[in-house]
Amino acid sequence: MTNETISNIANLALTLSFIVALIFGIAQVQAAKRDRRERLTLEVLRQFQTREFVELLLFINSNDLPSNWAELKKLSYKDQIMLVQFGQQMESLGMLVADGLINMDIVDKTLGSFVTTAWEKSKRMFTDIRENQPDPFLGEYYQWLAEGIDERMKKNPRKPFHERGKGR
Repeated sequence: MTNETISNIANLALTLSFIVALIFGIAQVQAAKRDRRERLTLEVLRQFQTREFVELLLFINSNDLPSNWAELKKLSYKDQIMLVQFGQQMESLGMLVADGLINMDIVDKTLGSFVTTAWEKSKRMFTDIRENQPDPFLGEYYQWLAEGIDERMKKNPRKPFHERGKGR
């Protein structure tokens, strides 16, 4: 064997090693990204399974919501806190979905039409605050999320899982 042949074999081995390392690195990055997304999804799901969130959900469902900033300020301090906290949670959820960190399908399966009905109840208040405070960005991701879920429900209504079963 000549020095040139040995050099070519060594270069080929180095090139193959680099390609294998690159493929392995890409696979590791993708696995880490998938793991991070799964952990974030689980954490968000836990947030919506707390007693505190159930209190917010019942508050939203059982009360007439204010239609503007002035009506909001007339509510008790506790009720104002409930509405602001709920709005912040929905806004955060919308941001996570918009950024692709949480799948819209998960939100649809866990909260579904509650997001859209809650948005419809609070829409006038958010619109008033956007225009008259002014805070033009208030609730923008919450609105986007609610409209997205509403559109999904209209275009592709899903059957309840217990009716279709796994694999059917």
